[in-house]
Amino acid sequence: MYSAENWHGGWGVMGFIPFGLLIVVVLAILLIRGGPSWGAGRDRESRRESALEILDRRYASGEITKPQYEEMKRDLKS
Repeated sequence: MYSAENWHGGWGVMGFIPFGLLIVVVLAILLIRGGPSWGAGRDRESRRESALEILDRRYASGEITKPQYEEMKRDLKS
C-alpha cells in the first residue's frame, strides 16, 4: 500500500511552502529596492544635466569651438 510520503516523494505540501515563501520574500525585496537594475536607471533619469554641464560636455567632445563655448557660457551666466 502507498503512504502519503511515498506518493509525494517525501515533500508533500509542506515542502513547497518554504520555497514559495522564499520566492515571495525575494520578490518583495526586489520591488522595495526598485529591482536589480531599475534603481540605477531611475537615479540617472531623475537628475537632469544643467545647461552648463551640457555645454562643458559639448566642448569637451569637440562638438563646439572655444569661441562658441565662451560665448554660450557668457550667455548662460548672464
